[in-house]
Amino acid sequence: MEIALYILVFTYGLLAGSFLNVCIYRIPKEMSIVFPGSHCTNCGTKLKAYDLVPLFSYLFLGGKCRTCGSKISARYPMVELMTALLVTLQFHFLGLNLAFLFFALMTLILIVMTMIDYDLQIIPDGLTLILGLLGLVYLAAVIVPNEGFSALVPRGIGFLLGGGLFLLIAVVSNGGMGGGDIKLMAVLGLWFGWKHLLLLMMLSFISGALISVALLAFKIKGRKEAIPFGPFIALAAYLTSLFGNELILWYLHLSV
Repeated sequence: MEIALYILVFTYGLLAGSFLNVCIYRIPKEMSIVFPGSHCTNCGTKLKAYDLVPLFSYLFLGGKCRTCGSKISARYPMVELMTALLVTLQFHFLGLNLAFLFFALMTLILIVMTMIDYDLQIIPDGLTLILGLLGLVYLAAVIVPNEGFSALVPRGIGFLLGGGLFLLIAVVSNGGMGGGDIKLMAVLGLWFGWKHLLLLMMLSFISGALISVALLAFKIKGRKEAIPFGPFIALAAYLTSLFGNELILWYLHLSV
């Protein structure tokens, strides 16, 4: 039964990843994510159901459009597989409960933000708004029933702290931090509260430094190319959703 649940979650993750690819492509272009249906971006041919099976259709077609033979980006199956793995890992650590459901949805939104920010150096306000509204529902459905209304105080502080600190960084660095990053960090403060937000910030800066060095070292990015910070915030938020409590306790233990 447990293995069946893992398979089910992984499968739903693949399906969700397929939909995220649509969002990643269409949202920056201000296109509907519903209409028209999925089609080849080269020849415009509407894709059949058997062309849309996550991961497997790409492998079966050899990474090419069935009609015109144009190359399909490897990013599509990569996003599908990444989504499935990340959501399944959350299920493993959080279990099958409401918290998992909300954090899985948070992860889906963060994946879309990450890919768009990596491509275009923007985080669409609409996605941040959806993440914020979802966070409010999470507080009402999970946090308040389990921890009481007093638990809203650290979340409110987290909202102000996240936005305030990143706004300060943006001012001091003369625009080194984008407006999308500021809004995203404020919303994540609402999700996690100020203590976990401080951890999230630290993880985002550490991962940002390490990955940026790697990107430059392997010449994936040039020294004059902008490296967006949103993906590092998203990675830190994901890690905090899994190991936030454990990492804070570990740090406090080291400090004693």
